[in-house]
Amino acid sequence: MTSLAEQLKRLALPENDPSLLDRSEAASLLFTCREAATIDRDTFFAIGCTGLEELMGIDPSFEQFQSSLFSYTSKGLERSVQTKAVNQQLNKNISLFLIHLSPYFMLKPAQKCLEWLIHRFHIHLYNEDSLIGCVLPYHETNLFVRVIQLLNIKSPTHKWHWMDPIRVFSEPPGNSAQLRVLLVFYASTIVSALGAAEKITDTIVSKLLPYIQKGLKSSVQDYRAATYMIICQMTVKVTVETSLVHSLMLQISKTLSKVPSLVRDGLACLNLLLQTQNGDKLGKKPFNYLCKLPELVVLLQGLSAGYDISPLLRYLLPYFVHTIMKRDAEEEEESEETENDIYVRHLQAILESVPLEKDLDHLLSSKFLEEFISCGTEIESNPTKMAALNQKILPLIRLLERKYPKALDSVLEKHLEDCTDEAEQNLFHQFISLSLSCGKYKEGFDQAFIEEAIFGRLKDDNRDVVMSALSSLEIFRKQVNPEVIVSSLLNIFQRADLSKDGKWYKVLERAVNILVKEEILKEKKELLDEAVMQLLPFMVDDLILIAETESDSVRQKVTTHIIGSLLVQCCNTQMKENDFSVAIRVFRFLDKKIKNLRACDPAEDTPLNWSVETVEETLVPKGLLSAYIEKLNSDETAHAEESAIFLFLLKNFINGLKPPLSFSKEETWWNPETLNQDSQDYLHLLLGLFDLLVSGASERSNAIQYRALMNLLLKVHLKDSDVLFKFLSILWTYSYNLSNHLNYEVSAMLQTQALYIGYALLKSLTNQKKKQLLLPSSPVVISLLINLASPVSEVRRAALNCLNSLKGIKESLYHSVLQHLEEKTEEIVSDPTYITQMILAHLLPALDQLLEKLFMKREAMLKDEVILLHLILGKFNEYSAPLLCKNQQSLDLFIKSLHADKKIYEEIPPFQITALGQITKPFFAAVSDGMVQQKLLKVLFDLLLNCKNPLCAQTISSVFKGITVCAEQIVRELEPPEKTKSLATVQQTRRQKMQQQRKPQDAELAPETNHFSWQRIMLILELLQHKKKLRHPQALVPALFNLLSRCLEPMASEEENMEYTKQLILSCLLSICQKLSANGKVPADILDKEKFNVELIVQCIRISKMPQTHHHALLLLGAVAGIFPDKVLHNIMPIFTFMGANVLRLDDTYTFQVINKTVQMVIPALIQDAVLEADTEFWIFICCEFNVQSQFQTMMKIIQYLTELPENKEADDPGPKKSRTCKTKPKNQDGQLFNVESHSDKQLRHFKFLSVSFMSQLLSSQSFVKKIVECEETEELQKLEQRLLEEVLHYINTVASSVEGNVDKPTAKFWRVLLSKCYDMLDKVNALLPTDTFIPVIGGLMLNQLPSVRRKAMDLLNNKVQQRTKWQKSQILQLLELVPELIAIVTCKRKEEEEEQAINRQTALFSLKLLCKGFGTENPAPFVPVLKTAIDLVSSEKKEKNVVGSALLCIAEVTCTLKAQAIPQLPRLMPALLKTLKSKKELVSNEIYLLSAVTALLKVAETLPHFLSPYLLDCLLQVVRLEKIVAEFGPSSQISLRVASLKTILATRLAPRILLPAVTKCYSEVAHTWKNCVGPLMNILKEHIVGMEKEHLISHQPELTAFFMKVLDFRTEHAQDDLEEVGKTEADITDCLISMVMKLSEASFRPLFFKLFDWSKTESTLKDRLLTFHRIADCIADKLKGLFTLFAGHLVKPFAETLNQVNISKTDEAFFDSENNIEKSCLLLQFTIDCLHKLFLFDTQKFLSKERAETLMQPLVDQLENVLGGDEKFQERVTAHLIPCIAQFSVAMADDSLWKPLNYQILLKTRHNSPKVRFAALLALVEVAQKLKENYLVLLPESIPFLAELMEDECEEVEQQCQKTIQQLEVILGEPLQSYF
Repeated sequence: MTSLAEQLKRLALPENDPSLLDRSEAASLLFTCREAATIDRDTFFAIGCTGLEELMGIDPSFEQFQSSLFSYTSKGLERSVQTKAVNQQLNKNISLFLIHLSPYFMLKPAQKCLEWLIHRFHIHLYNEDSLIGCVLPYHETNLFVRVIQLLNIKSPTHKWHWMDPIRVFSEPPGNSAQLRVLLVFYASTIVSALGAAEKITDTIVSKLLPYIQKGLKSSVQDYRAATYMIICQMTVKVTVETSLVHSLMLQISKTLSKVPSLVRDGLACLNLLLQTQNGDKLGKKPFNYLCKLPELVVLLQGLSAGYDISPLLRYLLPYFVHTIMKRDAEEEEESEETENDIYVRHLQAILESVPLEKDLDHLLSSKFLEEFISCGTEIESNPTKMAALNQKILPLIRLLERKYPKALDSVLEKHLEDCTDEAEQNLFHQFISLSLSCGKYKEGFDQAFIEEAIFGRLKDDNRDVVMSALSSLEIFRKQVNPEVIVSSLLNIFQRADLSKDGKWYKVLERAVNILVKEEILKEKKELLDEAVMQLLPFMVDDLILIAETESDSVRQKVTTHIIGSLLVQCCNTQMKENDFSVAIRVFRFLDKKIKNLRACDPAEDTPLNWSVETVEETLVPKGLLSAYIEKLNSDETAHAEESAIFLFLLKNFINGLKPPLSFSKEETWWNPETLNQDSQDYLHLLLGLFDLLVSGASERSNAIQYRALMNLLLKVHLKDSDVLFKFLSILWTYSYNLSNHLNYEVSAMLQTQALYIGYALLKSLTNQKKKQLLLPSSPVVISLLINLASPVSEVRRAALNCLNSLKGIKESLYHSVLQHLEEKTEEIVSDPTYITQMILAHLLPALDQLLEKLFMKREAMLKDEVILLHLILGKFNEYSAPLLCKNQQSLDLFIKSLHADKKIYEEIPPFQITALGQITKPFFAAVSDGMVQQKLLKVLFDLLLNCKNPLCAQTISSVFKGITVCAEQIVRELEPPEKTKSLATVQQTRRQKMQQQRKPQDAELAPETNHFSWQRIMLILELLQHKKKLRHPQALVPALFNLLSRCLEPMASEEENMEYTKQLILSCLLSICQKLSANGKVPADILDKEKFNVELIVQCIRISKMPQTHHHALLLLGAVAGIFPDKVLHNIMPIFTFMGANVLRLDDTYTFQVINKTVQMVIPALIQDAVLEADTEFWIFICCEFNVQSQFQTMMKIIQYLTELPENKEADDPGPKKSRTCKTKPKNQDGQLFNVESHSDKQLRHFKFLSVSFMSQLLSSQSFVKKIVECEETEELQKLEQRLLEEVLHYINTVASSVEGNVDKPTAKFWRVLLSKCYDMLDKVNALLPTDTFIPVIGGLMLNQLPSVRRKAMDLLNNKVQQRTKWQKSQILQLLELVPELIAIVTCKRKEEEEEQAINRQTALFSLKLLCKGFGTENPAPFVPVLKTAIDLVSSEKKEKNVVGSALLCIAEVTCTLKAQAIPQLPRLMPALLKTLKSKKELVSNEIYLLSAVTALLKVAETLPHFLSPYLLDCLLQVVRLEKIVAEFGPSSQISLRVASLKTILATRLAPRILLPAVTKCYSEVAHTWKNCVGPLMNILKEHIVGMEKEHLISHQPELTAFFMKVLDFRTEHAQDDLEEVGKTEADITDCLISMVMKLSEASFRPLFFKLFDWSKTESTLKDRLLTFHRIADCIADKLKGLFTLFAGHLVKPFAETLNQVNISKTDEAFFDSENNIEKSCLLLQFTIDCLHKLFLFDTQKFLSKERAETLMQPLVDQLENVLGGDEKFQERVTAHLIPCIAQFSVAMADDSLWKPLNYQILLKTRHNSPKVRFAALLALVEVAQKLKENYLVLLPESIPFLAELMEDECEEVEQQCQKTIQQLEVILGEPLQSYF
């Protein structure tokens, strides 16, 4: 509070106290404030007087005050209006009285006297000192506190303010010592209790909170301290909600200053609160209160010395930054020392004196940057605000940078990585500049310091740092050396690499902006040149883009060449810096242009005087350029000149190209992989130039020029022959490289050309040079030899030519090789693999020697020999593989190497591994001979059998997995040895027989042989397990079954590993089945059914004891079941009978497990193929072997079991179903029907589905039905059937709830299908019940406790009633006995049950409806209560829409059935029904409800139409309103059809005397409130009039006429409404009127018509009537046609007048006095013209006399110039209405004397000022001519001058229409008219 406010408060008078003005409360000592406000003054006076009398009895001295303070006159005394003297005397009396009163203060009479003085004289406001003096001796009493609470001593400046704590705490000060003891006890008890509690619950916290809040509000020091302690203990022990943390923080911070001595403790409490609780989203209010503490930072500094205050600082610091930023941005006007300065001072002091630990420095830096960018985004457009913000935070940023530099740097670096937005980047640069540009706020920095600071940062690698430095450079640009600026900026361009980081673009753009402002560039040309050359590379792409732009303009073409020259110069300059990127881009430009020009193939050659060889100019000759421009200017082709210009540029490019410094031409080999980037670019350019020039030299045109340039290229770059051949070697071999380091594609054409060039060069070389090229160090021979294996024959031929040119040097190491190659030239040229095979063939002797030494003298082998042997083996590849088929030695040696398994040197692998590694997929495929492949496979399998090295086995496995093998080859390896050999001779056959005879003698040898063969077979089968690349796998099937058969032989079965072999065979067969059936069904021609021996698979299961074998066999059976289901089915039964080979095994666990697995694995496959569908009969047959009772009981148990099963298999399902399942789960899991734990969720669902499906099939089977028919115990059967129905219904209820619970889950479809199956089962049970049994069962089910069961029972009843047509009388009586029970369900009167569900009530109503429909006609009595019940439902206040809807449908049916018996119920029914129809919101929201209500009304009206008269008006009102509602549903919807039927019934079934008054009243109701309902009402009346008999119409005509005269004023009464809507309603009224007119005689109609005519003219102000009448006249004319002319004579003059009155070319006055005058006038014109048109059209009685024609002619023709309504409306009216009317007018005249004036009047309109009128007149002229045809010839002469004028009309459209008119007239008249014009 300011000092001024304090002074004003001191000067304030007591009478101005706000409490005196408050009527809701009053000061009182004895009562509460609110009670005192309700007591009147007389009562207070009586209290005071009573107290004084009692005091007078104690002390008579009080009597003196009876006549003053307690006199009767004092009741009306008001101190505030008394004089000063009166108030002084009053104060004196009060002080004296209070002195007397003080000894007796504690007595009741004294308190009564004080109550009067407080109420009347306000002594608590005027006499504070005297009152306190009176009560002060009693300061230890509660009464003293009560008096102090009456005083207003809140202000700190008040002299009694020191007593304010007493007022707040409500405790007397005398008890301070006791209070302290109490508070100590309070604190220690609560804190100890909180500490001892294991868990602090919400209940404890909620009970403590009120006392905590009270303590925080208290000013008592001990109470506040105790509260702080409790808060600290509580927050340490428990985590509370954020809202509570916020509340506590707010109260602590708000009340900190109330107890100054505890401010430090309060801050410590806040810190601990933030330390233990979540500090997010705590709001800003606590921060604002804390900032008001002047000693905040001092306290924080003191706390930080001994405690961790980072939690409190973590809360405060972000708000400090945010407040400083935002307050500055908002520009709030405050006093000199703004609040913002307080925040700045606080934050500055914190930075200086309080250490920021635990990442707080990083938080503060991040918040500064974040808020700066956020605030800057808002005020960036205001430079003044931005500068003020920068200036304000600058010292803070500097201080932060000085104290915590690493944190600030870290934040800046992190932001650099994430910052992408351009605007954000600019603000970020400004933030950085706050630390960089601090010099602009202080003087004294010298130039050297600025240059060092800025230019040092310009060299930084970080673009954002450079950008900030550029910002600083712009500030200090005038203070630094301009030359240094230019050089530093150009240095940025040298360092920036836009290809790696495109974001440098912004930096370069800014640098250019600074560069262009430097004045020194204008002064120093060399500096400018340097800048341009530095910047030019950055413009190369844009310049090339401009140069490549295709255009025919001379300027563009010349620009292209100028840019080309500039680029070449730039490139030559860049070569000094060894920058090849520009050179490559320029060369690509030249290459593209030259190739495009070459493709044009100009006819002429380049002029000889411009040869690149003879002209020495460095750039393009000026004369050539001049000649080129001259040709272009003269539109001649200049291909030759243009080609020459580019060739000159290419010449300059070649001359300017320099090799990089790092490129060494002295190296023996130029290996692209080892060269640096510059050298690779250089070679790329040489390849490109060579390619371009070679291809150009072979062209017809410019060949000489290209050869000259090729010579130049060789001279400048490849002058030395060694260098040239190194370059050619790269060209010859580069296409074989796996990588593309030179980024160039050497085509076969270029390779061939290079070889032929090399051939020409080699032929011209001296022998000495050739010797050098033939040295081993030269790359030439090696490069040429590589080309001999090229896939291109021409390349091989050219390489051989080159090699042949070198064969003359006999002393060369390559002489013999070259000699041999010459001999084999043809073979090498014809076969690309020949050279590889030839080399391998020549190496075979060496291989043989080395292998011999390896096997004989392994220790003597040298390491080089070992390496050589490995290298030779490496030559066995896919190219040399065919040699194995041709050369037996190569095959033998390769196989021999496969057996070389010994390792000689540790670091070198065995030769066996190397040889195996050569057998790759391409190698094996290249061995074309199948026998050789077979031999290799045999060797591999033998090696695998005998090898002991794991590496060898692993390698063989990898090799076999990689190669593609034919299954027939594997078959040969699997068959016994005797079968693999074909018996070619008779001797061999006899020998085999003899061996078989001797076989028993050699039996002892058999096991060993057998064992050996089985081991090999096992290894092969193991390899086949995962073999994917196998051709014709079906060939293996017979062999595998043969092996399986051998495995099952008694001798083989004794072997211990036969089980594993069986498993391998079964697994291989399974793999083959899966491969063959991968794409669906297996064709019969691929896999023969007969070869698939299913019996053997089944035998495996029967004989074997191994579960693994069973598993494999069953998997195979499952797969085969999908291919050959019938075969599996026929052979699967032995598994179930399970006869062993010698032992019968039945009913043991082992057998059961096998059968169980068979069912699990095989049966699903058979089911999938629908094989078991036929066998369901078998299972049904088994079931029907039991009696019916057992079957019923079993099905009930199955259903109960299904109900108890969990919904799905979820371990954490807490639902009731889970718990119920757990309780009923048997102890023995193995004996359970379905073990949930061991099955999947899918299997659980499948079990449920199969169970329900089977029961459904069983119930409908003939066997089961036969059993029921034969059963004699009918009563027991009926009970069982009822119980089964109940169980089924109960299970349906369970499944239905699962359907609802799984709607949005993937299993939703399953539950829907299962529910459908359950319903199917229910129908089957229902079908079993005979009708006589069915009705009692249903009656019993309707009494079931479950609502779902009752509902389904009613559904079954409904289905039965709907399906059955013939009923016996006894059955009908039984059914009618169900009616009361159904009514009980509808009315919810069953006391023992809870309230029926709405769906049940609906179903019951539907049942009653069906029963009434079926049996009500003959038995009406039981259904009268049904009608009453339904009416009660509709009438009830608590309505359920669906139930009421069903009740309405029931009412409809019952009323229709009861007929006259329903009449007594109409007084209750109709009001309820009409009330229902009135609630439109409910009807619209529920279509079925609406349809039900309409149906009910329809049926009542249809059944009892003659009893509706009391309710007819309401019925009409509802029906016409419904018409509009149901329009949204479409005309073909059920509801629309019902409403239409209802309207028809009302219109046709009621007498006119009843309906007409109701219609009149109804119109009065709807005409103003529901205007859109007038149309439906008129439709009802129209239908009624159409059906009226003639005598009824005559008798009711006056009534109808009066009604129509009233109704026709609809437009007049709604003159301001929407014209379109009014028009629609008026159309309905007119149609209704016309329906009556069409039934009237001429005598009856004539007075009606003239009455209407007079009605339209009666009121001159009601011109809207005229509009209505003209519309009626138009409609009547349309209906009566020629008859209308009998009555229309009186209309001619009024119509003519109307035409003139609405013609704006004749009058400016508005016809209608309304805003929509124009629209109404247009409508009036349309109706008038249309009516006249119809009069003229149907005029057969010479209605149009000369007089009438003259009356109408001018008004009609003048309408051609009436542009009322605008152009569009005028055009539409003229073409659609006026012109047809005028044309028909001319026909109706039938008089040439009248045609001429008409034609002339139309012709005059062709001279109108408006082209639109002239155009319309031409249209009218043509239309008249069309109607008059040849009669128009007489009018033609006067028309021609007018048409001639229009032929030259200023409006093009009119002129064109005139020409068109003349053409049309020629067609109409049959004569040419062009000669007249």
